[in-house]
Amino acid sequence: MPKSAVYSGKESFKDDRELTEVTFAKGVTEIGDWAFYECSSLAAITIPDGVTIIGGSAFRECSSLAAITIPDGVTTIRDGAFWGCSSLAAITIPDGVTTIRNFAFRGCSSLTAITIPDGVTTICEFAFYRCSSLTAIAIPDGVTEIHEGAFYECSSLTAITIPDGVTTIGDHAFEDCSSLTAINIPDGVTSIGFAAFRDCSALTKLSLSPTVFIEEDCFSNCTALIAAAADQNMSTVEDLLHSRWHRIRERVNALLCLKGTWDHVEDPPRRSARKRKRTDGVEAPPLRASETRDKIPKVLWREILEFL
Repeated sequence: MPKSAVYSGKESFKDDRELTEVTFAKGVTEIGDWAFYECSSLAAITIPDGVTIIGGSAFRECSSLAAITIPDGVTTIRDGAFWGCSSLAAITIPDGVTTIRNFAFRGCSSLTAITIPDGVTTICEFAFYRCSSLTAIAIPDGVTEIHEGAFYECSSLTAITIPDGVTTIGDHAFEDCSSLTAINIPDGVTSIGFAAFRDCSALTKLSLSPTVFIEEDCFSNCTALIAAAADQNMSTVEDLLHSRWHRIRERVNALLCLKGTWDHVEDPPRRSARKRKRTDGVEAPPLRASETRDKIPKVLWREILEFL
């Protein structure tokens, strides 16, 4: 049987799995933390105009919630507010919201579209983690930092625009976005965190400044990017492989030797040809492909084979 209830701002319907309908008493301005946690039969809800705050985990694990109307007056959506709302397909965030808080939409696996207002300046940790149906998202121009894991495992995400104002991309920010094919990182970005693009296996086009600081494993297992780099000319490879791209550089170096395309790949960002020194201090010619091939560690061959 359908079950309805009236929310006055004080009640908690936590774990009420039979609740199907909610109405709001007059004068409600805030939905409290955990108010409707695991109300798994609640399918739709309209939040009244007077509400300004949606509390932490307020609708967390409302797995049947497919539609929600958030009024324009809402300015705060707290941590984990819609975490695990796996039936929610679309949502519009009001213009007054300036921060997408931690885990706000984590695990909203049916979410295909979301509108982030221009006033948002921060996308916090794991805000859209495991939104596996999200195909595209526009980040507002006012955002300056994309925090850790913000779009981690958004496996259907094919396109994203990072605005010029962003200076930092956090650890794991786009890790395992396995459908992402191209990304342009603006010149204003000064650092990209650990494993930020790891396992973006479809990524073939990448544009970023050679001065950006890149943490370890940032592009680990970006197999399509590695293959694309190996097929391009030397200058393009050097443009791609700079800072701390050690793992990718080694693989591309091995591939180029095997393909007989180039003698060796320089350690970026330097572009001038290097010469090695003999023990007696006399300059020796650069390594040729056959010599370099002999120096490839045996353990690396197993990694190389998957790219041939």
